[in-house]
Amino acid sequence: MDLSIDVGARVLVLAKPAASASLLLRILAGLARPGAGTFRVAGLARADDSAQGWARRVGYVGPQAGIYPWMSPAEALDLAGKLAGLDLEERRRRAAVVAEQFELPERLDAPVRRGGPALAQLTALACTMLADPEVVILDRPLLALEPEERARLLALPGARRTVLLTGIAPAVVSPFITQLFTIRMGRGVLAGTRTDG
Repeated sequence: MDLSIDVGARVLVLAKPAASASLLLRILAGLARPGAGTFRVAGLARADDSAQGWARRVGYVGPQAGIYPWMSPAEALDLAGKLAGLDLEERRRRAAVVAEQFELPERLDAPVRRGGPALAQLTALACTMLADPEVVILDRPLLALEPEERARLLALPGARRTVLLTGIAPAVVSPFITQLFTIRMGRGVLAGTRTDG
């Protein structure tokens, strides 16, 4: 499969079988290797594994939050900042911004297990956004939240930020989706370009 996504596109990936969409996002996130094909997203080639390439410019949130249940959102955000190479002051500044964006301030110091799956998923998305990635890949994100709240939080700011997501009903995200990528029987088709945002 060959795939090319423009800068600033908001793409919903739908597939039959549904697992094909998750596999594509895992390939784009660097968690699986393609057998063949070329992938270019927002000017980034998937083959670019340099320090300033794909890994530093792409953020991924999978169906599992990937956060230890004993960690607090504050601890997870601090760790995400360290992994991104941010100094203490910048980590704290960015953590405050994303905590506010994802409504975490009242729950920053409690273990994520106390807030259940919803808090873990919100924390995972906040950690990803802390690094301000150019490309955000979301595989079945925020499913523990109500559809209206999920749609509000998934409308990630940034006119040049490219977003690919799957596992969400089209009606929930239709206000901010600009393209639809469908996979059927192993073939992908990019369609439905919309420029009205």
